[in-house]
Amino acid sequence: MQCDYHNRGLCHSCTLIDQPYALQLAAKAAGVREVLSQAGSDTGALQWLEPVASAESGFRNKAKMVVAGSVQEPTLGILDPRGRGVDLRACPLYLEVVGQALEQVARFSAELRLLPYNVTKARGELKHVLLTVSAGSELMLRFVLRSQRQVQRIRENLPTLQAALPSLSVVSVNLQPEHKAVLEGPEELVLTEQDSLRMQVNHVPLRVRSRSFFQTNTEVAAALYRRAAVWADQINPSRVLDLYCGVGGFALHMVGPSRSVLGVEVSSEAVRGAREAAAHMGLGPESVQFHVGDATAWQQQLGSASSPGAYDDGGAADLVVVNPPRRGLGAELAHRLDECAAQDLIYSSCNARSLARDLANMPSWRPVEGQVLDMFPHTTHYEVALLLQRR
Repeated sequence: MQCDYHNRGLCHSCTLIDQPYALQLAAKAAGVREVLSQAGSDTGALQWLEPVASAESGFRNKAKMVVAGSVQEPTLGILDPRGRGVDLRACPLYLEVVGQALEQVARFSAELRLLPYNVTKARGELKHVLLTVSAGSELMLRFVLRSQRQVQRIRENLPTLQAALPSLSVVSVNLQPEHKAVLEGPEELVLTEQDSLRMQVNHVPLRVRSRSFFQTNTEVAAALYRRAAVWADQINPSRVLDLYCGVGGFALHMVGPSRSVLGVEVSSEAVRGAREAAAHMGLGPESVQFHVGDATAWQQQLGSASSPGAYDDGGAADLVVVNPPRRGLGAELAHRLDECAAQDLIYSSCNARSLARDLANMPSWRPVEGQVLDMFPHTTHYEVALLLQRR
């Protein structure tokens, strides 16, 4: 992929962009295998599927843009080492509709004279613009502001922006008053009637709300969910426990006849979206439930070999799915999983090193099949999915 920003030395985010894509993908797959092997993970019986490739450009469904520059000419992109804005509206990683929408957002910001936040001087109002697009080209836009001073002006002039962007479905303002390197703050003000983005992934109509996480590469995320669903159908469990379930991507792909799924997620926004999607699919509580909670607190549903525990109908989960953040499960939850009653485990990870640490804390589990999925081309990042079975 050719990128003018990279060639001109304006952006260094895509550290592998000078390498042919086939080599990037092969190196990532080899790197994951090496990390797991060197960490002492028992991968002797592990069969690796072909890695999942991404489109080389136009794959990112979201843009997280720092706003800088002037009132008349705002930049949407990143900051250079001197704190000056570098405009990245034409970044080839984004879907075309994202770049087109960012043009209108920049124009809207200039017309309303929203003062870009100056990091060096610690003054200004508009800090970030966060834009997400669905597979159906619907848009969710979030303005990250320093205070509520400009909220009413944005609200009053929103019809102008909606006329320029007919696919704009969700608009909100996030308040981040602190002067520190934090993308968003705790308070969100939704300015539109619709408050979640319809994100169709395979056959599942997911709902992404303003403060809930969703993978940045929709097509590769769809492949990840399909892989997990295939494994689940091969296992054919009656009860599935999905820890760190997010907006329900794994859980809603695993629902089936005579199978109940319980999803657990610490983000109430994500759980609300997962429940909306389940309702849209016509799924009742006997098929799938989502609860707000810490993954480490669900010992009862895990059970143990000596004490099976209690799911909704008195048994423990047969299959556990985990998709933890980059830091991994941690020792406490890994030990609980090592002792739980489930016979099968699906682990989705974005960090092979934390995955290896967790596997070391789960010696009773044996990895049997794995796949690397290139969620982030031109960088060293990836997603890896593992199917594990009880020894």
